[in-house]
Amino acid sequence: MSPIDPSLLRGLTQPRIRTAAHAVRSRRDVLRLMGASGAGLALAACGVEGKGGKQNVTRNDVQKYWAGKTKTGVLRWANWPGYIEEDRATLKAFEKANGIKVTYREVIQENAQWFGRIQAPLAAGQDIGFDLMIMTNGIQLEKCRQLGYLAPLDHARLKTFAANAGAGFKNPSYDPGNAFTIPYVSGITGIAYNTEFVKEEITSIAQLFDPKYKGRVGMMADSQELGNFAMFALGIDPEKSTPEDWRRAGAKLREQRDAEIVRKYYNQDYVDAVSKGDVWLAMAWSGDVYSLAGPNVRFVVPREGGTLWTDNLCIPTTAANPVDALTLMDWLYDPRNNATLTEYINYITPVPATKPIIQEHARAAKGEEKADLERLSTSPLVFPSQADLARLRNYRKLTQAEETEYQKIFEPIPKGS
Repeated sequence: MSPIDPSLLRGLTQPRIRTAAHAVRSRRDVLRLMGASGAGLALAACGVEGKGGKQNVTRNDVQKYWAGKTKTGVLRWANWPGYIEEDRATLKAFEKANGIKVTYREVIQENAQWFGRIQAPLAAGQDIGFDLMIMTNGIQLEKCRQLGYLAPLDHARLKTFAANAGAGFKNPSYDPGNAFTIPYVSGITGIAYNTEFVKEEITSIAQLFDPKYKGRVGMMADSQELGNFAMFALGIDPEKSTPEDWRRAGAKLREQRDAEIVRKYYNQDYVDAVSKGDVWLAMAWSGDVYSLAGPNVRFVVPREGGTLWTDNLCIPTTAANPVDALTLMDWLYDPRNNATLTEYINYITPVPATKPIIQEHARAAKGEEKADLERLSTSPLVFPSQADLARLRNYRKLTQAEETEYQKIFEPIPKGS
């Protein structure tokens, strides 16, 4: 895949499109510090094991959970900072259309911290104060799934989702059949590089391991991100990986580290480092390059593949207003409702039909705003092709025992042990 034109990326940082660019970047940065149809009821059997959890989620489980639950006209939503317009235009439109009053709070700073906050009350069957929350696929979301903390979704009430969700956002490996979650936004982990210092085209993860870039490579400190890229380099699909694959990947990463190819393992500040030339190429998140990279920085999804991470809408089992939550989840999949949100957030939308609507907005706009919307509507970082999506993979879904083994392999690498 050819590198993304940096002029395209720079066009997505203007005020109407992205007044909260730094806030959203901080949201992704903090996250990584801890690493972390038809009747619609016939869900695939999902192995949900753990204390308080069920072995499988069946049609009867879905019907049992939703039986007797009705709309209350109230919704309490927990989200990350910078993930909705500052004027709350989307929420106001939803309230007007549905007669549901939304209390919206930006209380999630990272997944592990959020899981720590909600675990005890959910284990005790208590209300956590929210009916809807956003969690990224990964360790903490899987724990919530295994422990039975998430409400099984009634897909009979998610017909807009069924009609408009992109094929790549249905039936994800981390939540078969979208039994508990539907996507809010997604992003890509790929490679950013500075063309002032790197004179060749970067197309491969192998170039992150090339000795000629000794001391000029940035890698992520997060164990799941790090592990995924090493497995890509070895031709391994992370979602289907085994403990033996993890050990091979760990060995490759240690060789890279011990050869002093890596200048630094980053949590937050790699974009500045690439822009300034402190590192010349680095693992990177698409949204960061969108908003913060310098004019010489390009972003590429390497030919071996990249990671697709997804921030998901989900309902805690103890929600007081689950029907209202499900109503919002489905409403967001109407392309017209999703378009203005996409124009603000600039990450991958799970609703590809927003593209012609954004193009419509661009035709009606003038000047700089028009140019920004035109660039947004053609950006492969917001509207990736099916071929692009086919080369992306999620994190490996880990059981509790597997998580322990996985972390023992990858967590020590950035620490030099």
